[in-house]
Amino acid sequence: MIQRYENLEAVSQAAAELFAARANVAVRDRGRFSVALAGGNTPRRAYELLAQKPLCDSVPWSQVHVFWGDERCVPPVDPRSNYRMAREAFLDRIPLLDSQIHPMRGVGDPDEAALEYERELRQFFADGQPRFDLVLLGMGDNAHTASLFPGLPVLEERTRWVSAVYIVELQMHRLTLTAPAINQAATVAFLVAGADKAQPLKEVLQGPRDPQRLPAQLVQPVDGELLWLVDKTAAARL
Repeated sequence: MIQRYENLEAVSQAAAELFAARANVAVRDRGRFSVALAGGNTPRRAYELLAQKPLCDSVPWSQVHVFWGDERCVPPVDPRSNYRMAREAFLDRIPLLDSQIHPMRGVGDPDEAALEYERELRQFFADGQPRFDLVLLGMGDNAHTASLFPGLPVLEERTRWVSAVYIVELQMHRLTLTAPAINQAATVAFLVAGADKAQPLKEVLQGPRDPQRLPAQLVQPVDGELLWLVDKTAAARL
């Protein structure tokens, strides 16, 4: 489902409200809420809104567990860290225990860190599937999402939930949830804003299937809901 909004602020408000709504339903039905956060610049405002009234008072924080969709392999204090961004935007401003926050380890051997995170997910989702209640994703101007970049071997992954990748053009290792893990979620929501996203968004949604070039096309929940929260500039070519 594509939901169009006037600007990034409206997209952010909708994403924050979606987070709160899904959290309440999950806690009511299953006793806990699990979310995988997106990194990058687009979701920051949504996170800030979650830490402000009235939304912060509407979320059952004591039953929330926060994970990440991907992470740059940098120390947690590095400005490029997705964990640091989420901490600054909202995690340090809401009542969560450390045991409810599950960051990817951005230091040390990337392959070992990926295996470690997958073990943590398998322990958390003891029933055998990584059934996040909500996965938030962004999309780059090359149609990458999480750290699933065009042409990478991880795009062919079928069994692993977490993988280490190396982005040549950025000269950086990253950790990422794989498409099989993302696609087990109950709800997946893309947050897309900006004129530079208009052409890739059109190609992902309306073009021929080519996930090696357009990795965002890999996101197709098996038994869940897929939402696109987009601003009018990103949606201009739809």
